[in-house]
Amino acid sequence: MFPKRRMRRLRLERIRPLIRETTLSVNDLIMPFFVDETIKKPVEISSMPGQYRYPVEQISDEVGNCLETGLKAFILFGIPSSKDDIGSSAFDEDGVIQRAVKSIKADHPDAVVITDVCLCEYTSHGHCGIVENESVLNDPTLEILGKTAVSHARAGADIVAPSGMMDGMVEAIRTSLDEEGYENVLIMSYAAKYASAFYGPFRDAADSGFSFGDRMGYQMDPPNSDEALREVELDIIEGADIIMVKPALSYLDIIIKVKSEFGMPTAAYNVSGEYAMVKAAAIQGWLKEEEIVNEMLISIKRAGADLILTYFAKDVARRLHEYGEI
Repeated sequence: MFPKRRMRRLRLERIRPLIRETTLSVNDLIMPFFVDETIKKPVEISSMPGQYRYPVEQISDEVGNCLETGLKAFILFGIPSSKDDIGSSAFDEDGVIQRAVKSIKADHPDAVVITDVCLCEYTSHGHCGIVENESVLNDPTLEILGKTAVSHARAGADIVAPSGMMDGMVEAIRTSLDEEGYENVLIMSYAAKYASAFYGPFRDAADSGFSFGDRMGYQMDPPNSDEALREVELDIIEGADIIMVKPALSYLDIIIKVKSEFGMPTAAYNVSGEYAMVKAAAIQGWLKEEEIVNEMLISIKRAGADLILTYFAKDVARRLHEYGEI
């Protein structure tokens, strides 16, 4: 009881770091990159200030710059030069992601390279699977996802990350990888991916907007939380090594529930809209970007995420390199 128990003693500046419950390190961060087969120099993404599409020929250099900050893991999204109804560029052995992975691994073999396995960037209609009569077909899509994952593994990917929310996608990919001798390639599944309005800037960046309808038929309904646990459980049973919740900030409750229920390595995606909001407010002078980003990422880590995919990763890694912790 007061005055013997004074909580403020624990908040003295020299004491706070000693008792800090949650910290952030470069090992917690994954940096996303957009690799564009159609450009010759980096192009800034207008809705994501400070983020760029990189040509295949320069992505390895940018990864090298990030490695110098201490970052170790990177996830790649591809923008191909051609698209068709089934997204055949996604599994082209000479495709944009396949070439990017080979380049990075040749120059930086210790970098952890993760590849997004989805079709929306590669299909002419912009949906995450094969379409018939404006309906996304689940089962025929699985074979293509398996072929895509194998092509990424063959190029040198350490982790493949299926993001299309097709039922059975993890099992299909695990089976395809194992049959081709890639049993040590991990699967990081977008296990609880919501149909969120926070993805808008990403669709600009990856040129993955859809030509009809929406993605509510395969991405999760935002009001649902128990359903997320069922989705995650199924992906674990099918062979996922790491499970992901996307987006992060509006779904911290889901991260907590998933981590508490399953105790699995858990990732959370601090998505493009979350990035864009902070950047826009900081540019206007309404928020202090560095302080907001630190607080935001700590909240995701505190909720239970072991890994955070964030477009702020490079900037945060620089600060961690300078200050030691956040």
